[in-house]
Amino acid sequence: MSAGNAHNGLERSERLKSRSLIEQLFGGGSRSLAAHPLRIVYRLKDRSEGESPVQLLVSVPKRYFKRAVKRNRIKRQVREAYRLNKHYLTEKVDALGNKSLIIAFIWSEDRLLPSPEVSQRVVNLLKRVGEKL
Repeated sequence: MSAGNAHNGLERSERLKSRSLIEQLFGGGSRSLAAHPLRIVYRLKDRSEGESPVQLLVSVPKRYFKRAVKRNRIKRQVREAYRLNKHYLTEKVDALGNKSLIIAFIWSEDRLLPSPEVSQRVVNLLKRVGEKL
């Protein structure tokens, strides 16, 4: 993979999978913002060696969409919008030095939205989080 392509991708290291980090994110001391129907929960932490500056989790509760197809569609829309606009956050986090950011996008409504609308809300949230850092 070329360097230019890697910058715009969403690599495995950028996905939030560690149970301990997820518990840390939702355990308290985290901040939260909303752009209905999306909510972002985020927390700054010390960066360990080889860790991505920003790690992402996307959650769509089964309560809102019983069918996995619809949940997966929303997750794809949010991940794609994040991938194209993550520069709003990565530049700010890199400027902080030895810190990293863990974030979770949580969907909170039982209706699907078109991709441009989802993208607009993701950008709104990313910019607001960037301002608060």
